[in-house]
Amino acid sequence: MYAIVEIQGQQFKVEKDRKLYVHRLPQAEGEIVEFDKVYLIEDGDQVEVGQPVVEGVKVKAKVLRHLKGDKVLVFKKKRRKGYQKLNGHRQYLSQILIEDIVR
Repeated sequence: MYAIVEIQGQQFKVEKDRKLYVHRLPQAEGEIVEFDKVYLIEDGDQVEVGQPVVEGVKVKAKVLRHLKGDKVLVFKKKRRKGYQKLNGHRQYLSQILIEDIVR
């Protein structure tokens, strides 16, 4: 069984006991969080698509830890002008464990 769910503005395919990295959640480590924007749920050969969401379905997850992602370097240059700019960015992430898909 899997579901397509929206978490922090992004859509993820989630299954039970699967770990995901999502944008930083406001909950503390170890807390349970529920997501109710489920767009699709598949159970065996039955597929239910929401209009826009599937009513009565929630995804329960546990926040495992908060971390920072890999560093991304952003380099800008304009040729023959002497302009160079180097900027770095590390995204704040949360690792979650999908515990259950509740109907």
